[in-house]
Amino acid sequence: METIDAIQTRRSIRKVLDKEPDRALIEKILDAARKAPNHMNTEPWRFTVLTGEGRNRLGNVLGRLNQQKLKDASETMLNDVLASGIAKAKRAPVVIVVTVEPSDNPKAFEIEEIAATAAAVENMLLAAHSLGLGAMWRTGAPTYTAEMKSEFGESDRSLILGFIYIGYPDPNQKTTIPDRKTVDQITTWVNE
Repeated sequence: METIDAIQTRRSIRKVLDKEPDRALIEKILDAARKAPNHMNTEPWRFTVLTGEGRNRLGNVLGRLNQQKLKDASETMLNDVLASGIAKAKRAPVVIVVTVEPSDNPKAFEIEEIAATAAAVENMLLAAHSLGLGAMWRTGAPTYTAEMKSEFGESDRSLILGFIYIGYPDPNQKTTIPDRKTVDQITTWVNE
């Protein structure tokens, strides 16, 4: 697949089959991530690949965080919320936790480390698409919590940037092409 074609046709795939992609395909996606541009070659990205029951680690945190929001909840409600968190983590057979670990280099700006890791994520999404896989970058408030960082052994300085859900696309899923502004609407040309 040509690069421009991959960019034009990639979509966030919300529904995937329960079939786990081969490890070699996931490693190709991770290899694409590490090729992202990053200032001063700090390589600030870190990845934790969750498969099988390993996805429960994410699900348990999601569930516990949602349990904390409940007031005077019954045992049944607490169990249901925990089960819902686990189900969310199992929406795809592979989930990659994406973390920014900022460099100690005083010349490296944290915003550049985050931007570099976001570029690595885009490389991952494009690589997954080009390999015939579906992927979606998921975030949300639980992503940025101390509980989530603790679960995955991240440092105080780190930032979990999101979770990449990967699997084979469900052929029954309908994808839509989102309306986007035109190039003219988002661009200013300065030539003097």
